Amino acid sequence: MAAVESSSRRRGRFVPWTLLAMWVAVIALAGPFAGKLAGAEQDRAVDYLPASADSTQVAKVQDRLPGGEATELVVVYHRDGGLTAADRERAAAQMEEVAAAYELTAKPRAVPSKAGDTLMYPLASTEPGQDEEARDKLVEDVRATVEGGGGLEAEVGGSGGLQADMSEVFASLDGPLLYTTVAVVAVLLIVIYRSPVLWLVPLVTAGVANALAMAVTYGLHEWFGTTVTGQSTGVMNILVFGAGTDYALLLVSRYREELRRIERPQEAMRAALRGCGPAVVASSLTVAAGLLCLLAADLNSTRGMGPQGTVGVLSALLAMMTLLPALLVLLGRRVFWPLVPAFGSEPKQGRSLFSAMGASAGRRPLTVLVVGALVLGALALGATQLKGDLKNEDSFTAKPESIVASETLAAAFPDRGSRPVEVVVPSGQAGQVLERVRAVGGVAEAGRGRSGGGWTELAVTVEALPGSAGETAVIEELRGVVADGYVGGASAQQLDLADTSSRDRLLVIPLVLVSVLLILVVLLRSLVAPLILVAAVVAVWGAALGIGGLVFGPVFGFAGDDPTLPLLSFVFLVALGVDYGIFLMHRMREECLAGQEPAQAALTALRTTGGVIASAGVVLAATFSVLINMPLVSLVAMGFVIAVGVLLDTFLVRTYLVTSASVALGRRMWWPGALSKAPAPVPAAGERDPVGV
Repeated sequence: MAAVESSSRRRGRFVPWTLLAMWVAVIALAGPFAGKLAGAEQDRAVDYLPASADSTQVAKVQDRLPGGEATELVVVYHRDGGLTAADRERAAAQMEEVAAAYELTAKPRAVPSKAGDTLMYPLASTEPGQDEEARDKLVEDVRATVEGGGGLEAEVGGSGGLQADMSEVFASLDGPLLYTTVAVVAVLLIVIYRSPVLWLVPLVTAGVANALAMAVTYGLHEWFGTTVTGQSTGVMNILVFGAGTDYALLLVSRYREELRRIERPQEAMRAALRGCGPAVVASSLTVAAGLLCLLAADLNSTRGMGPQGTVGVLSALLAMMTLLPALLVLLGRRVFWPLVPAFGSEPKQGRSLFSAMGASAGRRPLTVLVVGALVLGALALGATQLKGDLKNEDSFTAKPESIVASETLAAAFPDRGSRPVEVVVPSGQAGQVLERVRAVGGVAEAGRGRSGGGWTELAVTVEALPGSAGETAVIEELRGVVADGYVGGASAQQLDLADTSSRDRLLVIPLVLVSVLLILVVLLRSLVAPLILVAAVVAVWGAALGIGGLVFGPVFGFAGDDPTLPLLSFVFLVALGVDYGIFLMHRMREECLAGQEPAQAALTALRTTGGVIASAGVVLAATFSVLINMPLVSLVAMGFVIAVGVLLDTFLVRTYLVTSASVALGRRMWWPGALSKAPAPVPAAGERDPVGV
């Protein structure tokens, strides 16, 4: 017997060391590929659009024209009170210097404003082509050449300048976003665990999971052409650390419980994995299924976020269910110091916050449900205050040089757009189409550009300001006139982005709801419980979006909203909200199977899991709130809505509304499953079972 026990202990020591060695090998292989992910990011506006969009087709045709895609810039000189002769000479000399350094599509030509205080030089070069680094270098060199001084203001804008500024922002996201996320998670884990060592274990595990996720994402991009953007990579990092830390909190909490009743850490970990493992696996697979629904989206950036987010969640699951247990077992009970759970000890008993919340929800469940529903409904009305689609000029929280140049041009040339509309038509029809384009109301001027491969480029200047309703009307009319060609450019790209996002919402949102609902039905063996969980997370999404509508304009000063915000916030809040619902419902089901009545089981589940679910919710909300400090309006808005939604779900919906619904419905909560039926009466002592067993 002693030999058998000794052999069992040796096997117990062997398994954690084997898992640790496997993960060391995985990171050694994945590390080089993870480092290449930043170079695979595509952050041009056209990269976000679907292949079928007009503006995407324009970019593809331009790539095949002599010189490839053109980088378009607008150099702006301005002096309050009027430009001097010296200012004009200085501007002309600087433009000659730029023309000598780069191959431009045409000689720079000055366009003065009527007031005489502004001079505009439109520039275009095909030298960078599709090379984003070359484009950014061109913009950097032009900005270094263009200098003001002595009251003369000089800025470089245009679509090329805007894209360069956007690339700089996305390039700055990778490091600061990741470091800030790690710092936030570290602080929260220290506060939660109150241990100088324990917080490091899940944090290191999450870092390993993140490296694996980055490597796999790079592989998907190389093998299948998956779109990778700075935004999707940032969100994936947050998902890995946020969701991964949540899984760690649940596992460590259950492991601590088991260490009090099981002497050997190896056996305690096995019991912990049996207890919470199914719920963690089921919840992460549900999140992954919801994210994979984004593959149905037509927008490249949205579709690419689906597999990338899924890779992040599954990498976090794999690491937290294998590497984390191995590290905890190898470190033993001392990892919990100074609050070491001694074998045979009992946790301190006291009236917890969640016991009090459960008791209040249990006394008047219907009242709590009605009041909670009214609060969420009232908050959701704030979504009517969302301002609508975000213009390029309003995409930054702080104005870069390209936006300053755009604003200067808008004031100096109120009757002329500073951003050309790009049209490509079959070369044989170029003359006829050019005449029709010039006849369109709102077109200031139009002329031929490059030709090649059977296509001819037309440059169209619109009278209306960029992003205005007038410009949109002209673009739509041009698309009607240019039957066999395509209409693109920066403003057309924004229009295509909004239209595609609208179509994606109509397709993906129902798909996510149906997918998540079907998974919950299978997991919970019920129809009622899944419907309540899905209705709850949809209500949370509406309320969080409503709060965003109330604060984005008055508090944050946003002039618009990213068209992808409703869809992306919906997918993340529904998937992550159901995640927490599964944790609660799994424990509730355990208690019911152990013999408790459903109403009492709901209160027990809240009392035993409320603390760890609340900690997980705070961690996840904090990680997404990191996006609020980013320099892009789209990231700030998404981070705010998801963080607020997670907190609403954690402290209002999950604790009060779902618990109240469970108490009010009783066994009907589990209809039509076996738990919905009343148990058979227990025979009295001395009574024989009818079948004689």
